[in-house]
Amino acid sequence: MLNLIIFGPPGSGKGTQSAKIVEKYKVTHISTGDLLRDEMEKKTPLGEEVRGYIDKGMLVPDDIVIRELQETAERHMDTPGFIFDGFPRTIVQAEMLDKMMEERGIPINLVISVDVDEQELFKRLMGRAEDSGRSDDNEEIIWKRIEVYKSQTLPLLAYYRKQGKVASINGMEPVEEVFENISHAIDSLMAV
Repeated sequence: MLNLIIFGPPGSGKGTQSAKIVEKYKVTHISTGDLLRDEMEKKTPLGEEVRGYIDKGMLVPDDIVIRELQETAERHMDTPGFIFDGFPRTIVQAEMLDKMMEERGIPINLVISVDVDEQELFKRLMGRAEDSGRSDDNEEIIWKRIEVYKSQTLPLLAYYRKQGKVASINGMEPVEEVFENISHAIDSLMAV
């Protein structure tokens, strides 16, 4: 199985690149953001709880995210692999994911880190806010999300670098070029 994590700050293009990876490599895309937004759209009790965290620019607690992730992964165990998008976001979540995947004998193979500078992230997120009207995309919340990413999520790179699993990709390039570089990293891994 090919098990990937796509990693990067909000607005780095993870969702766009994930869709291209899914199309090319036929892995199952698991976006915790999409899963949780779906719950919010359905106005389920879980969705309302999640909305309370997201509207404040906070991360959703690990127990909620892990439960949703495990349920989704269990439904797709016949897939050629997974790409996790937006998860893990903390060292604790990374350890939980590693444990979950290793128990199934399908460890994470590669972490694709899409790197984009802060000013570009802010510009992209403000553009997305204007286009989509997402309640978690306003100027104050966007800067808070970037700060939360830097303090809580960015340390994951060191965690995965110790495992030798990180491929750093310049996310400032055009979308197709970013995807070419990602594909090269995945193909190199698969050739080994």
